Amino acid sequence: MRSGGRLEGWFSGDNELIERYCFETSTKVINNPKVVSFDWLKSQKLDNVRKLLKDHLLRRFLEMKGNIYPDLIRVFYTNLKFEGNNLVSHVKGVDMEITHDVWAAVTGLKYVGLRINKGNLGVVEDFNKVQYYKSCLKNQQVQVRTCSVGGLKLDERVLALIVTWILTPRGSNHSVLTEEDLVYIYCIMKKIKIKWIHIIKEHMQKSMRLSDYHYPYVVLISKFLLYFQVNLEDETSELVKSTQEMNNGSLARWDSPKISGRWVSKDGDHGGSSRL
Repeated sequence: MRSGGRLEGWFSGDNELIERYCFETSTKVINNPKVVSFDWLKSQKLDNVRKLLKDHLLRRFLEMKGNIYPDLIRVFYTNLKFEGNNLVSHVKGVDMEITHDVWAAVTGLKYVGLRINKGNLGVVEDFNKVQYYKSCLKNQQVQVRTCSVGGLKLDERVLALIVTWILTPRGSNHSVLTEEDLVYIYCIMKKIKIKWIHIIKEHMQKSMRLSDYHYPYVVLISKFLLYFQVNLEDETSELVKSTQEMNNGSLARWDSPKISGRWVSKDGDHGGSSRL
């Protein structure tokens, strides 16, 4: 438990928020951040994936590294509200209204494209969960029982990892893809613009609502703290480590050997993408 003086400073003396923090949010797990380097994608000849992600303006967001502030991230979520299209929070006496301009400045993301959430996946035309999943498989004759990552072609596997670990991160079960995961992969592969800012905000809201969800986007929130010039002196911090970066081991764990400088799957797929 933190000292009363520090809690007062974090929450500007708001006793109701301090109580909520002490009995609810202070013990909530924060998500282990992951990072993917576009230089690494290039070095591994994953050029198609690199280009697709760049087309979606995701490079800066996916490459975010630096110090994270676990205590202040929990303070941020304790105070977080959703007002119109903006995120609003309050940390150490600093009001933070995260508008579309702030998103653009910090992440490079723009509020353009389709607005997708679980209740309106139908706005993505011509998408069918089972049909699309089967088109992504190395062996498209296999009977589909669950949408697992294991049988995917290489490009789709890499994107599945990025979606489930970074874009909409969860604490566990990264090997099974939800319909939302597949929609995001479909939109990336087909170059369909979607509002990633909206998707990230929805995921934040979900983590606040569900007790078993970890708090996501800890590097992003730390960047927001820096943007709004919150005093970070004497606060507990952790550095995103190299072990949290997507690397050769990530692909090797998928039984994808490297031949002539290119990653391939066991049946010889050289990262070719699905064609719908």
